[in-house]
Amino acid sequence: MPYNNRQKGELYEAKAAEYLVQKGYRILERNYRRRGGELDIVAFKDGLLVVCEVKSRTGFNGGSSLEAVTYRKQMQISKMTAHYLLSHGFGGQTAVRFDVIGFDGQGGLSHIENAFEYCYDR
Repeated sequence: MPYNNRQKGELYEAKAAEYLVQKGYRILERNYRRRGGELDIVAFKDGLLVVCEVKSRTGFNGGSSLEAVTYRKQMQISKMTAHYLLSHGFGGQTAVRFDVIGFDGQGGLSHIENAFEYCYDR
């Protein structure tokens, strides 16, 4: 049975969450959706709130999964993170790290910690 994109996304997000738990992360939320975007995984480890974007690519024609997190996507994730912090009572001094987990080809996992800094529209 073929998967649609949402089903594939959920499958890879579940694999990413399982990987993070095995690495000692505490998952706070998955698929945090609000108008304007979504955060795939919000986790906590070593005093940091970790926002993790999950991407997958079955072929290499469009580049690697990690390359899919463009500056525009980084801005969207940053805005959603600011909303998450406010709506969940985190203070303005909360340390946040942005990670990316990518799945390429046959499902090989790559985890980039601190993949990008907070982005904002200038």
